[in-house]
Amino acid sequence: MTDDNGCSHLDQIHEVEASTDGCEDCIKIGDFWMHLRLCMECGHVGCCDQSKNKHATAHFHQTQHPIIKSFEPGEDWGWCFVDEVEVDERWPIRGMKVHTRAADRENERLYYRHR
Repeated sequence: MTDDNGCSHLDQIHEVEASTDGCEDCIKIGDFWMHLRLCMECGHVGCCDQSKNKHATAHFHQTQHPIIKSFEPGEDWGWCFVDEVEVDERWPIRGMKVHTRAADRENERLYYRHR
């Protein structure tokens, strides 16, 4: 199946639940993030490529899970790493659709700890 933008991996979008309310890997190492992305195959939450750790992209390279969705409030876009196209879908997500304000506060705390 291919969408209008040329993504051939739509069949790998699954109903997922976010693994954490913040970047899972940044939380583990005590670091901060810029923006969050949700893996639409397994629910891993990772930080974007503007973040120094780029955990969402690292998750793709480790797992080959091709599609992420923005986990930011007010954003509903996705990205296919393999086809390098934006994906606009109905996102089957259980639980949190975006991160919470509590995640923002924790991220701010981590950011200022590193300054």
